[in-house]
Amino acid sequence: MNQSDAGATQIRALVAGNWKMNGLKAALSQALAVDEQLAGAGDAINADVMICPPATMLMVLSELAGKSGLKIGGQDCHVNQAGAHTGDVSAEMLADAGASAVILGHSERRADHGETDKLVCEKVAAAHRAGLTAIVCVGETIGQRQAGLTLGVVARQLTGSLPDGVNAETVVIAYEPVWAIGTGLTPSVEDVAQVHGMIRERLVERFGEEGARMRILYGGSVKPSNAVELMGIANVNGALVGGASLLASDFLGIVDAYRG
Repeated sequence: MNQSDAGATQIRALVAGNWKMNGLKAALSQALAVDEQLAGAGDAINADVMICPPATMLMVLSELAGKSGLKIGGQDCHVNQAGAHTGDVSAEMLADAGASAVILGHSERRADHGETDKLVCEKVAAAHRAGLTAIVCVGETIGQRQAGLTLGVVARQLTGSLPDGVNAETVVIAYEPVWAIGTGLTPSVEDVAQVHGMIRERLVERFGEEGARMRILYGGSVKPSNAVELMGIANVNGALVGGASLLASDFLGIVDAYRG
């Protein structure tokens, strides 16, 4: 378990798998294999584990999983509770299907759907309205990194995407350098430590002790071969895993970074 820069505050890690737009019914076997392996590991894994499947699989997975305490999350939600919004899913619907959390502001939503910090902030409020934990994503593009804008971009997203009054139970931050997602590239240990350290400082400045307790996940080409190194960095309190979460063996290889 990592500790925050605030000192003795211990933070229980979270490893969350984002399946994105992947997974038909046959893929349930991978999620159930994760659940079964974690159940067998018992208290040896010092982390919470979550899978965020497509919305089509949420309810059935939440009903079938649970031997190990495996958590289920959604990948996005609408700001409204209900209404004439064809194709959208509300936070309340996710909760009703068995989700306990929802990923918001992922770089693919920001890029593909033009989501702004303001909209992400509204979605975080919607998630809280429904009793869901919001996993709020921030991260820079390759152009922004090369221009030396990483810290400013991430700080802006962090400020604009979080409403007032959030706490360590209702919000998790995920830093995902956009250029590292699915490319096999990862920032250096020093780069990750710098960004996570800045995020921690901003959270503490704004939210005090709650900011010191919030989990900050790293995402961006996390795989079994680099998980131990990445998860050992100061202020890295777990991982948001993309492609490597689709196969139980790969995902569990990352979870093993938290095996006691």
